[in-house]
Amino acid sequence: MIYLEHKPAPPLSRFVRMVWYARAPQPAHRRERILPNGCVHVILNLAHDFLHDCPEGQPEIQSAPSLVVGSRSIYEIVNTSDMADLIGVIFEPGGFPLFAADAADLFSNRSVNLGEVWGMRAAGLRDRLRELTAPEERMRCFETFLIEMLSLRKDGLNAARVPAIEFALDHFQQAPCAASVREVARLVGWSERRFSQVFREQVGLTPKVWCRVQRFQRVVRQLHAGVEIPWPELALECGYYDQSHFANEFRAFSGIDATTYTRVHGTPWANHVVAD
Repeated sequence: MIYLEHKPAPPLSRFVRMVWYARAPQPAHRRERILPNGCVHVILNLAHDFLHDCPEGQPEIQSAPSLVVGSRSIYEIVNTSDMADLIGVIFEPGGFPLFAADAADLFSNRSVNLGEVWGMRAAGLRDRLRELTAPEERMRCFETFLIEMLSLRKDGLNAARVPAIEFALDHFQQAPCAASVREVARLVGWSERRFSQVFREQVGLTPKVWCRVQRFQRVVRQLHAGVEIPWPELALECGYYDQSHFANEFRAFSGIDATTYTRVHGTPWANHVVAD
């Protein structure tokens, strides 16, 4: 198995968290549960001309080989055979609308054919990537493609995320438990309704849901790191009212409980859990 990550250089790093590459031709299990992290992803299958759509409890179907996976507030199930030769990009919150003609919330909890967003450029990118063999070359090619897309904007490489949303994201990260949507809306000088609307359009989730996902992610990182903390203490440390609140939220986002996560996790990545 090969898994590599590449952090782009500025100015792209303001909008793109990472470009990654995975090659796992013989996975140890058939499916994985992917937990939500509040970011928009783009993924391209370089081995086959399709990706699997795996709705839980329903037969798998084949979808387009390149997808935009919108910001999610619930887990999804993936077929690990798609990881035989796979490349993708994770956008920073608020970064994806700069690379699309639509608001981020139109993709929320959905996977959309990349060709519907990037047109013929999507197929051209995939062809270019398949012509290369070295993972590092492929990631650099993807990075160059994204820089080219950014340069085509009217504001070019000087493009920026919406300042009020960038401020809000920073504020939520610095004070994840204490900050309220009303408080942050007041700080940016907007009504709470206007702030929530623009935040949803730029990030893909409402500010309240996004903050809940980030709180959930703090728990996931702790569990993945193997931190030995009693459940009630972990719940309070990560911003939950009590253990019951923690348990309900964890299951709402992951479909499993925290004990099951620690028992069956079984992958190198915090947000991937063995499903079968």
